[in-house]
Amino acid sequence: MKAALMSLGSVSSQWTSQAMRKYFDSVDDIDVRSVEVHLEGGKLEVLYQGKPLPPFECIYAKGSFRYAQTLRSVTTALYKTTYMPIKPATFTLGHDKLLTHLVLQLDNIPMPNTYIASSTTAAKKILDTINYPIIFKLPSGTGGKGVMYAESFAAASSLLDTLMTLRQPFIIQEYIETSGEDIRVIVAGEKVIASMKRKAVVGEKRANYHSGGAGIPHTPDSYTQKICLQAAKAIGADICAIDVLESIKGPLVIEVNLSPGLQLITKTTGIDVADRIARYLFERTKSIREAGAKKETGEIMKQINIEKKAGEQQIVTNLDFRGERILLPKLATDMTQFSSKDEFVLKVSKGKLVIEKV
Repeated sequence: MKAALMSLGSVSSQWTSQAMRKYFDSVDDIDVRSVEVHLEGGKLEVLYQGKPLPPFECIYAKGSFRYAQTLRSVTTALYKTTYMPIKPATFTLGHDKLLTHLVLQLDNIPMPNTYIASSTTAAKKILDTINYPIIFKLPSGTGGKGVMYAESFAAASSLLDTLMTLRQPFIIQEYIETSGEDIRVIVAGEKVIASMKRKAVVGEKRANYHSGGAGIPHTPDSYTQKICLQAAKAIGADICAIDVLESIKGPLVIEVNLSPGLQLITKTTGIDVADRIARYLFERTKSIREAGAKKETGEIMKQINIEKKAGEQQIVTNLDFRGERILLPKLATDMTQFSSKDEFVLKVSKGKLVIEKV
């Protein structure tokens, strides 16, 4: 099977690409900055470095919020024919904290109280009614960037005036006291494949790696893991990171990261996270491919009326090899009426096998 990793070429992406080569027959590295999507005359085409992108069974597309539109376009074009672990709309939802929180709310995922205002007047009314300290967040940004802390109404008002002057959209969120700690959970499919607790440096409220946060080995309880899996499913990502705060209310999801860094969590946990992601991609791609083969066989069966047609029929399918044995498709055993009680003559030559009942 052929696979590709479409990314910005970060260290984490390089690790994942190398790990994917252990499972797939071939893996191409695609720089998302050299990808184009053309819509011409009713035709939708993806180009890489000016040439049509070759077919792949699996493409793991990821990147920063700056390339969300490109990633969504590529995924929209290829999603029906190629396994891609992140749905097209997810690149818009997951790279916008406002939309992320709306989706989480609709799916009843626990999160800090969050407020949205469309004007300065409306925002100041919110500031008058909530408890302090609070957090301001810009919709875009990763690694803790765009997150601002206000410990009082005066500080919040000053931040608000600055944001409105700069015409910056924002959300207001209650501050959860966790002594500068949060939990980073990596999800792949229906499993949590790695997790750690992050501790902020002294004087810093953000526990992100890029803000100087340090990792501590940690295994979240089953309820927290369940919440993380639900959040990933709600946002439409088979592979992502979920950031959680432990509060007196229970676990609260604060962010979904579609392109998480792997350096800190790999070092902290001792888990080869890139390998676990690569193995999941391979197993999921293989499962989809096998399901497709079974569907094709089913279509063939519908076209063949076994009872009404006699004589030889040609069947195009793949075979299931189990060690030194070959399992025949059900269609073949139905037509031949072979039974384990029968004896058979096998006529074998290179590239050909004929089985006849004695």
